[in-house]
Amino acid sequence: MALSRKRAKELKRLRSAASDLWDDQKDVLEHASHVVREAGRQAANAGREEVAPRVRDTYDHRVRPVVDLGVASGRAVADTARDKVQRDVLPAVSSALASALAVLEVSKDPRVREALSNIRNAGNQLGAKVGVVQPKPQPGPGRYILIALAVVAAAGVAYAAWQTLRADDELWVSDEEADDPIAPASARA
Repeated sequence: MALSRKRAKELKRLRSAASDLWDDQKDVLEHASHVVREAGRQAANAGREEVAPRVRDTYDHRVRPVVDLGVASGRAVADTARDKVQRDVLPAVSSALASALAVLEVSKDPRVREALSNIRNAGNQLGAKVGVVQPKPQPGPGRYILIALAVVAAAGVAYAAWQTLRADDELWVSDEEADDPIAPASARA
């Protein structure tokens, strides 16, 4: 392909301008990278000389004393709680357990059982002579709690049955719709 002189000259000028532009761009990028390196170096110096001492000073004078005070308070509370448990709670619990075990051991003795039975019978006889009527036992809270639990369980079973047996139109897909993939969406709906 032959170019005219005029076109060849214009092409040569364009090539020269592009080369000059490329050289200028290289210089600009080199200068920009130098500026970025210098800015990074200055930021590191500022951080090392200005920010790090302030952070260290703030930590030493504000954060560390609060943390040390919190740790000391926590240790004091833990020591006090441990002493209270050892001095007050453990002896009380062990004496209560010992008393309960002693009562259980005594109640197993047949002579004690017979004496309790005799006292109960004598009390009933004395009450009958004096005319004291034994009160009917009143229903306690346990009866009402059991009734509430039964009602909740029945409601749960009824809800599960309803969920199982309800008719969901979206769950049932007609065989005709599934077999005809070409049918328009408006005809299927």
